[in-house]
Amino acid sequence: MQNKQSNSIRTVVATGIGAAVIFVLMKFVAIPTGIPNTQVNVAMGFLALLGAIFGPVAAGLAVFIGHALNDFVTYGSPWWTWVVVDGLIGVAFGLAKNRLKIENGVLGKAKLIWFNIYQIIVNFIGWVLLAPTGDIIIYHEPANKVYLQDVVTWIADSISVAIIGTILLVLYARTRTQRGSLTKER
Repeated sequence: MQNKQSNSIRTVVATGIGAAVIFVLMKFVAIPTGIPNTQVNVAMGFLALLGAIFGPVAAGLAVFIGHALNDFVTYGSPWWTWVVVDGLIGVAFGLAKNRLKIENGVLGKAKLIWFNIYQIIVNFIGWVLLAPTGDIIIYHEPANKVYLQDVVTWIADSISVAIIGTILLVLYARTRTQRGSLTKER
C-alpha cells in the first residue's frame, strides 16, 4: 500500500513539474522551421527523459498539459489534434521505460539505437498519420498544408529526440548506480 501511494505521489509531482518544463521549453526554446506554426521542439528531447524515468502516465499527461497551456497562451486556444498526438507520443515514450531500464545505470548503444528507431516510428505514426488526419477531419484544414506541417514536425521532433533526448538519457543513466556494482564489505 505504501509503495503504491508513494508511486502515485511521484507520478503526480513528475506530471506537474514535467508539464511546467515542457510549457517553458515549447514557449521559449522552440526553433522556427520556416513552415507556419511548426518549429523544432526541444521539449520533445526532455519528454524522452521524462518517459524513461516516470513512465507513460506522467509523460503523456505532462506533454498534454504543457502543450495545451502553450497553445492557449500563444494562440488563445489549444489545437487539440496536435495536443492529443503529443500526449499519445508521451505515453509511447513512457512505454519504453521498461525496455530502457534507465534506473539500472546501464544504457548501452543497442538500447539507444532501439529507442531512436522506436521514437522515429512513434513520431511518424503521430505526425504523419494521426495529426494530419485529425486536422482534416476535425478542423477541415487543407491536406497539402497539414501534411507539409506534420512531415516537418515528424522530422524536427525525431531529430530533437535523437540529439537532445539521447544526450539527456545518457547523462541521466550515468548518474545512476549500476545494479550489482556495489559489494558488501566484510
